[in-house]
Amino acid sequence: MKEILSEIGMIARAFDSISNIEFKEYDLTKGQYLYIVRICENPGIIQEKLAEMIKVDRTTAARAIKKLEMNGFIEKKEDKHNKKIKKLFPTEKGKKVYSFIKRENDYSNSVALEGFSKREIETIFHLLQRVRKNIEVDWEFVKKGNKREY
Repeated sequence: MKEILSEIGMIARAFDSISNIEFKEYDLTKGQYLYIVRICENPGIIQEKLAEMIKVDRTTAARAIKKLEMNGFIEKKEDKHNKKIKKLFPTEKGKKVYSFIKRENDYSNSVALEGFSKREIETIFHLLQRVRKNIEVDWEFVKKGNKREY
């Protein structure tokens, strides 16, 4: 069997490395751009849901969110009905950098998918969604402290 996950990992690391270099001028450190994108696309999202979307643990998300808030990219606002709930929103600075991140993402997609037909792109997308859904089961299982048996 081909090493599909290895290929996916190499692609992800290459894009992550490119993004970290290109977003450095905006004072974004490793992976923070992912948080900005999800918050801009889902204003008012709560921290736990954001961590789930990005597939990181709560502690990792909390550290990244704190840095983004300190650097003025996002802000926390209390829920009107439940003061314990803090919702995350992009600031103007966050919205501005989001538009740059979005342009970079669109460009990277076009480079990665160059030479593929629309049908091939749809197939890749659907197959990768299936891979993600399969692994989410294990991710949830392990996240709760369980061990997988190999």
